[in-house]
Amino acid sequence: MSRIGKSPVPLPKGVKASVEGGVLRVEGPLGKLEQRIHPLVTVAVDPAAGALKVARSGDDRASRSLHGLTRALAANMVEGVAKGYEKKLEIVGVGYIAAVQKNVLQLRVGFANELQVPIPAGLTVTCPDQTHVVIKGIDKHLVGQFAAEVRARRKPEPYKGKGIRYENEQIRRKAGKAVTK
Repeated sequence: MSRIGKSPVPLPKGVKASVEGGVLRVEGPLGKLEQRIHPLVTVAVDPAAGALKVARSGDDRASRSLHGLTRALAANMVEGVAKGYEKKLEIVGVGYIAAVQKNVLQLRVGFANELQVPIPAGLTVTCPDQTHVVIKGIDKHLVGQFAAEVRARRKPEPYKGKGIRYENEQIRRKAGKAVTK
């Protein structure tokens, strides 16, 4: 039995969940999310316990792997509509800056042209200052994916550490040519 899958997902106050037609819908103070549920797994709302319970149909390999995954996705949805998710990025480098114009994140990170990254619907992107970017949203996958795409535009390089990195990310630094002398 999956240790993750067998534990119920508690529903905080103000969060409602429903399952109909193989789709899990979760609604909370920050918004609504929905996720299609695989037929090998069933999700039930227990109003007495105030929780979501995930069960699998069989004991085959596919059912076992989907059991914990479905429970984790449901927990992420509940936390997203209750609290939301946030990723912070730092921009390191002389002259490297970021700004938000309407629905576009503008990055000047050492290329000849300014990079224009369109912000997906459902995300809030802010720049508290020119070297920090804060990405907020209720969908954990969308927040993480957009943060990874922005970071991929200029990954931190190992010699000077210049580039876009996650906040508190440790960059492995390499010694330059001067070490050999």
